[in-house]
This record gives sequence, C-alpha cells and structure tokens, in this order.
Amino acid sequence: MDKIDVGIIGTGWCGGIRANTCAASPIVNELHIAEIDENRLKEVAEQTNPTSSTSDYRDLIANKKITTIIVSATPETTHYPMAKESLLAGKHVFLEKPLALTLAEADELIQISKENNLKFAIGYSQRFNPKFAYVKKCIKEKKIGDPVCALVSRHITRGLGKKISSRIKLSPAAMEATHDLDFVLWCMEPAKPIRVYSQTAYGAMQHETGSADAQWLMITMDNGVVLSVGAGWSMPPGYPNYSGTWIEVVGTDGMLVIDDTHRDVIFNTMENGIQLPMSSMPGEPVDHVFAGPMHNETVHYLEAVAFDRPVMVTAEKARRVMEVYMAADLSDERNEVVDLPLSESKLSAVAAA
Repeated sequence: MDKIDVGIIGTGWCGGIRANTCAASPIVNELHIAEIDENRLKEVAEQTNPTSSTSDYRDLIANKKITTIIVSATPETTHYPMAKESLLAGKHVFLEKPLALTLAEADELIQISKENNLKFAIGYSQRFNPKFAYVKKCIKEKKIGDPVCALVSRHITRGLGKKISSRIKLSPAAMEATHDLDFVLWCMEPAKPIRVYSQTAYGAMQHETGSADAQWLMITMDNGVVLSVGAGWSMPPGYPNYSGTWIEVVGTDGMLVIDDTHRDVIFNTMENGIQLPMSSMPGEPVDHVFAGPMHNETVHYLEAVAFDRPVMVTAEKARRVMEVYMAADLSDERNEVVDLPLSESKLSAVAAA
C-alpha cells in the first residue's frame, strides 16, 4: 500500500473532523489544509500539524503531490467549482453534500470523474451510523420479509437550523432530509423512486431566515413501496447541534423501529441543565475515541483510495437523491404530485421557483 497525500478544503465543523481523522490515519502521508478563516486555520493547524496550511484552496489543487482532495467548504455554492477544479487536476475527490446545485452540474462532475477514472464520493455520513447500517442489513437479508413502507423523521435545533438555512436558500428537504433520503433509497435498492409529493410548514424560522420550519415527503418506489421522510430545523435551542431521528420500517414478515434520538446518555447539571452528549450527526470526540459516523466515513474513503476499493456513496447515487428533493420542492411549489425522472421543463420550473 502506498500512503496518500491529502488536501482538505474548508476546516470548519465537518472539515475539522475530517482533518483530525486524516492526521491520525497511518494511510495519510502528508496532510495539507486550506481555510479562509485565519483563526480557524491556526486552530486546526495546531491540532493536526499539517505539512502545509493556506488560505487559498487553489494551492492544494496545484500541489502535484496531493492525490486526494476533501471538499468541506461552505457555502454550498462552492462545492461544484471546487470539485470541478480538483477533478480536472486529476485528484480523487470526497465532497460534502450537496453534490451540486443543479443536475447539469452534477452530471458534469460525474462525467469528469469517469473520464479520468477518479474516486468521487459524496458525504452522506449516516450510512456509517451503526443503527442505520443495521436497517440496511436486515432489509438486504430479508429479515422482515419484503419492504412495504418506511418512515424517517429527523429534527435538529433551531440554532443549527438557522446557521444552515441562512447561508444558502435551500429547503429542509435539500439540506436536512437529504441524509434520510439517501438512507431510505439505499435501503430499498434496487427499487427506484418514481413519484414524489411534498409539503412544507412555516413557523419560527420564517422570521429568522425565510425558510420553512419543516418539510415532509411521500415517495413512491417502482416496486410499490411507500416512503415518508420528514425533517425540521426549528427545535428549541436545547443541546447545541442536537439531531434526533426516528425510523420505522414495515415488511411483510416483520417491522423495525430505530430510536436514534440520543436519549440513552443524559448529562444533567445545576449549571447547564439536561444535555445530550454525542447527539450531533457528525459525532463528537470522547477522549481517545471518536463517537460518530463522520470519522468512520472519512477512514472508509481514505481506504477506498489507498486500496482501490469502491466508495460507499457514489456521485450517481447522490444525484438520485438530488432529483428526489428537487422534485419535492417542485411538488411543494405546485401543490401536486411530481413524477420522476424530472424533465427539462420541470427543472426550469424548479430553477424559477
């Protein structure tokens, strides 16, 4: 095995997790980081001792030694151009969701990666949550028979929701339910989505960022299975970065109920009241252990590059998720069911909405 040289563009919350994972990995030879916030750049550099640190991400792309780029930058408008520049430079790319803002951009990135035989993966870290992986295993092994229907409900705190929805005008389906769309579509493979209906609900967030508080989707698969996926980002502040998920999957011979609301560890003090440690989606370090899926996802991608293994979430699968949440936004705008795949005329309507 040849060690790999890795560059990380954007070292905020998620990028910082990935930088620390890379710094500790025996697979990584050199780590290079890029971050426009000088204070954060210094902080992560002190944590990871990278070979180089810079405020200009193009320094990483121009570095011929770097074979692998992780794009964790925000806002999400940066994803497509940064990924494109990296792929055109011949780098393997791991890109945080969303893959792109349009299907045309997604298709272009996929085409470039294929033409250059590059490993192009998208960050849907919840596949690395062991509870979620257990659902996939049970369905794959037909432990509950054939799937009939499934429900996933996810909610995050208002502070985190405000942070996300204020940096880009994308819906709860595109920015929050997207994780659960990826999850249920992954579980139901090889079935494909053919029809989407969605509704949004407005409340507290409308006055903060103009966003809906929550969005629900009903998805019909080509084998008749019905999926209900909902997400909201206006829970009272509570524990910072809290994310709670409830999953139900009904099959012909059984049922799965997964409680991922993080009520299993409760920390209660006079000073801060009730807190729920290890409850964020990416996970949190606990002394010498990293308790969360994003660390494992990063290790998986490093190994995929170093050992030439398949990536867990291909860009093609992320594109499928994009098409579903774009159809959901169109359904909400028109108050009608939308059939898949989306046509060019429907895409124009999404863009105009």
